[in-house]
Amino acid sequence: MAEQNRNIFSKKPSGSSIVAIIILMLVITVISGYFIFRKNATPPQKPETAHVQPVAPVPPTAPQAVVPAPLPTAPHIIVPVPPAVTPPPHKKKHEYPPSAIIPDPAPSVDKSRVNESGSVSLAIVVDDMGSSMFEARSLVAIKVPLTFAIIPGLRVDSEVAAFAAAHGIQTMIHIPMQPKGWPRQRMEANGLLVAMDEGEIQERMSGFVQKFPKAVGVNNHMGSEFTEHEDKMTAVLQSLQKRNLFFIDSATSGGSVGGKVARRLGVRSARRNVFLDNEQNRSYIIGQLNQAVRLAKKSGSAIAICHPHPATIAALVVALPRLAGQGIRLVSASQLVK
Repeated sequence: MAEQNRNIFSKKPSGSSIVAIIILMLVITVISGYFIFRKNATPPQKPETAHVQPVAPVPPTAPQAVVPAPLPTAPHIIVPVPPAVTPPPHKKKHEYPPSAIIPDPAPSVDKSRVNESGSVSLAIVVDDMGSSMFEARSLVAIKVPLTFAIIPGLRVDSEVAAFAAAHGIQTMIHIPMQPKGWPRQRMEANGLLVAMDEGEIQERMSGFVQKFPKAVGVNNHMGSEFTEHEDKMTAVLQSLQKRNLFFIDSATSGGSVGGKVARRLGVRSARRNVFLDNEQNRSYIIGQLNQAVRLAKKSGSAIAICHPHPATIAALVVALPRLAGQGIRLVSASQLVK
């Protein structure tokens, strides 16, 4: 009976139990080692807030040249070649006073020079015609009496002469004559030179007249040197005398003897009173036209010379049709020669 009451824990383990315990301890050791190894091999992860795609590093590049931003483009400005006399500042259309277009009536008029209609006469001679039909058409379209002075040898000189005749516009021959400073001061190749003798001058004059059979007179183109020589002007005016053509002295020189020789030979003649467009400025041109009107009202008539510049044509288009209301009668140049 004493044997049965012995404590069970005092019983020695069997061989199989020892093997099982060893195996269990090995398993526990392996599992523990695995977790310890994993803990050491894997770095702790930060909390993930967003998935970021890894970016490959950008290799260093050479520094780029810094290109400055382009400066603002300046507005395109056309600077005209200044004339001999600086024109007054350009005015806008609404800044022109009415008196610049329609001259005020003169307080007194020389009654001996007033024509039968009670008005005074003004002739507008347009020099340097013959290079453009557009210029001729623009001037004819004003529908007032004008006189075209055509330079022989220009590109459409004959066409302009025919067009003028077809529209009742009087024509003259605008003869190139030697200026002071020639040949540095250029002139057309067919012009008259001081070095020419009487025969050469008259031969060239005959050629001009044959080219423009409907021309009623001539005036000089340039000629500040030529018109001061009495013998040379005598040759010119003798040629006109034979053909009953008149002469208008453009007065490019204060020493011109053209009028003196014309009177001596009995050739009808006149002298230019005003140049309208020495400056290409509309205000200036209309101011010169007003001066011509004042001279006409003072003496009964006046001759103004201009050129077919765009600014001149624009001024004439506005001003000439209004002159009749101020007692000014526009006439052809032939009506003012004596």
